[in-house]
Amino acid sequence: QVQLQESGPGLVKPSQTLSLTCTVSGGSITTNYYYWSWIRQPPGKGLEWIGYIAYTDNTYYSPSLKSRTSISRDTSKNQFTLQLSSVTPEDTAVYYCARATLSDFGSWGQGTQVTVSS
Repeated sequence: QVQLQESGPGLVKPSQTLSLTCTVSGGSITTNYYYWSWIRQPPGKGLEWIGYIAYTDNTYYSPSLKSRTSISRDTSKNQFTLQLSSVTPEDTAVYYCARATLSDFGSWGQGTQVTVSS
């Protein structure tokens, strides 16, 4: 049973870079056909997909966030990381990491609250 756990600072100042890490256990992030994703949910709003890093190490980002987003991985630690630059209060959200296939998001982390405030 794969498990995912998000970690990172809960408070980020405006204009800084938000950095979160997802640690995966019970399965390798290089296993074929999985897409390791980041999703967020701002307060009072729906889920927003941010992007993924694939088992191939390819990345793909939401067009609306692409200019500020970078997702990378460390296979030796079985982790993948989100960096979101130039944050504003509108980036305040609960951030989730998840394992996806082409058909669904089957496994999720518990989520971590990130607040952007000075």
